[in-house]
Amino acid sequence: MKIMIIGATGMAGQALVTTALNRGHQVVAVARSAEKLATLPSNPNLTSIVRDAFSLTTTDLSAVDAVVDAFATAPDHAYLHVDLATHLISQLRETTTPRVAFILGAGSLTTGDDAHLFVHDLEQDPHAASFINVPQNQLKELTFLRDVDNVNWFGVSPAADFHPGEAQPALLGTDTLLFNDQQQSGTSTGTMAVAILDELETPKHHQTRFTVADK
Repeated sequence: MKIMIIGATGMAGQALVTTALNRGHQVVAVARSAEKLATLPSNPNLTSIVRDAFSLTTTDLSAVDAVVDAFATAPDHAYLHVDLATHLISQLRETTTPRVAFILGAGSLTTGDDAHLFVHDLEQDPHAASFINVPQNQLKELTFLRDVDNVNWFGVSPAADFHPGEAQPALLGTDTLLFNDQQQSGTSTGTMAVAILDELETPKHHQTRFTVADK
């Protein structure tokens, strides 16, 4: 499979590149920094492209079997999560290939006895003030995607603590924030990468979001 990874030099993107290459896929790594792209693993199946994701065209996207949006940005530009999703979707209307995966936030998951959105808990946490724009805009991104019925997309949300790390045995869910037996709610980048590659290789979710956490 030929997989384009947008944001390939970021926290999630690097894990996706490594996992995809280890599984024998061809990877097209897209990022804006040539210097950062040069730090990715040397592999004959890896092609690096210095590019602004917003300049990707239908022709660019249709040259691969799958696209993974692992784009990340500073909180003061968090609206770009929504803008990039709308750009990618606009380029792929009325298509079935490539399949497009979006890494979404945990804020759009429900939690608690009243099944409220986790982002509302974050909004009450003063420690989250510096980054709250990100989960808020990732919720808007999911809301937009849920109205898209003519592009082959799916989304994946991590648990509350999304952090670098090796793949762990995983818990899978749909729209509810997951906790393991120790009442920890975390997802490593390795676990996220495995979940996305598993879904690309064996599709189970179509035009919907699921969630993954470390067991």
